[in-house]
Amino acid sequence: MTSFHDFLRRLFPICRSITGDGVRQTLRILQEELPNLRTFEVPSGSKVFDWTVPDEWNIAGARLTGPSGEVIADFADSNLHVMGYSEPVDCTISLDDLQNHLHSLPEMPKAIPYVTSYYARRWGFCISHEQRQKLAPGMYRAVIDSTLAPGHLTYGELVIPGQCEKEIFLSTYICHPSMANNELSGPVVATALAQWAAQQPRRYTYRFVFVPETIGSITYLSRNYEALRRNVAAGFNLTCMGDERAYSYLPSRRGDTLADRAALHVLRHFAPDFKSYTFLNRESDERQYCSPGIDLPLCSVMRSKYHAYPEYHTSLDDCSLVTQKGLEGSVNIMTRILEALEENVTYEPRVLCEPQLGKRGLYPTLSTKSSCTEQVDLMMDLLAYADGNTSLLEEADIVGRDIFRCAETMRKLVEKDVLAVKKC
Repeated sequence: MTSFHDFLRRLFPICRSITGDGVRQTLRILQEELPNLRTFEVPSGSKVFDWTVPDEWNIAGARLTGPSGEVIADFADSNLHVMGYSEPVDCTISLDDLQNHLHSLPEMPKAIPYVTSYYARRWGFCISHEQRQKLAPGMYRAVIDSTLAPGHLTYGELVIPGQCEKEIFLSTYICHPSMANNELSGPVVATALAQWAAQQPRRYTYRFVFVPETIGSITYLSRNYEALRRNVAAGFNLTCMGDERAYSYLPSRRGDTLADRAALHVLRHFAPDFKSYTFLNRESDERQYCSPGIDLPLCSVMRSKYHAYPEYHTSLDDCSLVTQKGLEGSVNIMTRILEALEENVTYEPRVLCEPQLGKRGLYPTLSTKSSCTEQVDLMMDLLAYADGNTSLLEEADIVGRDIFRCAETMRKLVEKDVLAVKKC
């Protein structure tokens, strides 16, 4: 991927929904960057836990014209102009009756809202509130060229094997139309992380899934939850990762999983101005992955949290809100979190009592007031907790240093046969 932002701009015009050709087209483009990404199709009507996979929705075009033939809203100008999952319509309707099929945001008069009706049949157009207030009385022509019929729900999955079956699980969604931060930043960052993981020596297996939000994660879990519960060591939901605002952290339901500890550790050391939320603030697929009975160890790291930034679910969430710098920052912070998980082994002593470090060249042989340097202090502090039970993440938090500096020190102690990595 030469440019994260260019890749996002390529995906931006596609009209995605929870089913349909827009999802398939998005996955085909992702496969250009991730050739081993597999796609799966689940038929409409399939029972997935308490839900049913809905009919497939596709749209060819839509237009709302006014009494004088003027164009009020055209799908060709913005796919947000049509309410998602609108049933087909071709009618002439009065302004009074049309108002029941219009959606706008009085509090954001220049923005086009994102509105859907997945599970009840409706049709509608979305326009700015400024435009809505200027509509003249008369008869309007509403045409939506869409289909709602039995088809499939489509999702993608990529598994990158590691040295063990324990997995890092990363999920992002591919169901929203043209919204850059809330939608496309997640798949772009996930793609970059998958490319990174494929090139690294890995203890863990990495599983990336690209699903429609809610119904997609429920469908995926209905087919895989038993294996996920056995194997997932840490998981992350990737969304809202493209602006340049402060990072946000949303914990798992339990709040103390390995994913939570790694995310918080990296954020505290490398993005200390991050905003922390509670699990009660969840609105994305954390609801599914962390639900009782599933309870995966999964949290979320974002830039501006969904629902918490003004452009959310509107036409203002466009390619100017998301930047190359913002995407790079999110890739870097998530890479750090994954690296922290890879470094998080447990060390056990190879000698009883305090080791003689001087003869191993690890401790000054001349004792002076200044001989105990910061590095020596760190080494001694880490040795004090290397008991075969305390993980390196826990040790790093105890001594107040980042895990990467601690890991470098621990490797020196392993080389000198003072410590050993405890086998899982």
